[in-house]
Amino acid sequence: MVSTAGTVQGVWSMAMTADPLDGLRHDAQELIGRGIRRVHVFAWRDLDDPDAGGSEVHADECERRWAEAGLEVVHRTSTAVGRPEVAERHGYRVVRRGSRYTIFPRAIVSELTGRMGRSDALVEVMNGVPFFSPLWYRRPRILFLHHVHGPMWDQILPGPLASFGRTLEARIAPPIYRRGLTATPSEATREELLELGFHPDRVTAIPNGTDPVFSPGGEKTVHPSVVAVARLAPVKRFGLLIDAVATARSRVPGATLTIVGDGPERPELEAQVARLGAGEWVTFVGRVEHHELVDIYRRSWIVASASLAEGWGLSLTEAAGCGTPAVATDIRGHRSSVVDGETGLLAPPDGLGAAIARVLDDADLRQRLGAAAERRVRSMTWDATAAGVLAVLRQAADSSTRRR
Repeated sequence: MVSTAGTVQGVWSMAMTADPLDGLRHDAQELIGRGIRRVHVFAWRDLDDPDAGGSEVHADECERRWAEAGLEVVHRTSTAVGRPEVAERHGYRVVRRGSRYTIFPRAIVSELTGRMGRSDALVEVMNGVPFFSPLWYRRPRILFLHHVHGPMWDQILPGPLASFGRTLEARIAPPIYRRGLTATPSEATREELLELGFHPDRVTAIPNGTDPVFSPGGEKTVHPSVVAVARLAPVKRFGLLIDAVATARSRVPGATLTIVGDGPERPELEAQVARLGAGEWVTFVGRVEHHELVDIYRRSWIVASASLAEGWGLSLTEAAGCGTPAVATDIRGHRSSVVDGETGLLAPPDGLGAAIARVLDDADLRQRLGAAAERRVRSMTWDATAAGVLAVLRQAADSSTRRR
């Protein structure tokens, strides 16, 4: 499940005890004993942001557990519409100042001037654009990187800016970060980082957890049903998914597609549905509450994703917890959350429709994939994830102590 090397292996073994929380509490107390109590987390967005996704869920799940273990955690992020500048959530403090772009210099200045109070350690969550913490932060520090953007830059920025984004991520940032410790949610992203020149013994893959609320229950829809859950952004390629389900319907006529989430592409996707005359079988439900999402996963026959790039397919493992198998594009991140042929099917973009039709049309296959998906995801807990990331931070503290 986890790939580690060198000195990181020992601390990860500590985190992976029978009860991961024991390892987490042990590491938290070790850090506090060395005077490392106040941990600042730098991230582009936070859980209450309208555009929040898997990265923000991950941060919250880790930070709430670190706070419960006795650490004082501050999540420094950008302004969220309708949210206060400073708030308390799940035992840690959230500070929201700066726009999507000014968050980077403002957060650095806030840290250097002590505006948020002194920190004893820093966790930088990189979402494409770095805070460059190795250049200015001198206490224990780690990087958490969910995925390498790569081809995503052309989806999210115009030409010249996309080229700059690729250069920043692939050529400028790696030499600055490669000597420090980095954590990532999948072996796929770890491999990408190694290709960018990160040191193998400095990068650890720690799988995302799955909330136990995602569990089997209820009845499936009478008709064949597909659900897709994500922000409606270009990189998620919902247009491709709609076309794929349209293709699948030639073999499974009654199939429907439910799209959960919101985002900038919604008007364009709704226009596509109108052009296809697909309004009777495609439903946009927008953002939903947690309990509603669980119910949607449970009722759906399969979960699908046509994403261009992912560090981890969180919706695929959430659905797996509900016993719902996945059909997704064969990309690195999906290979970490779906075992092809065992917990779901992975396919190239032009084969996605056929793969969806195959699973919808074969009840035995669907049942086998769903049962295996549910079994696999039970070993993926947020307790283990939070413990694993904190173990890497403790390793950074160990290294800092040895250098003194």
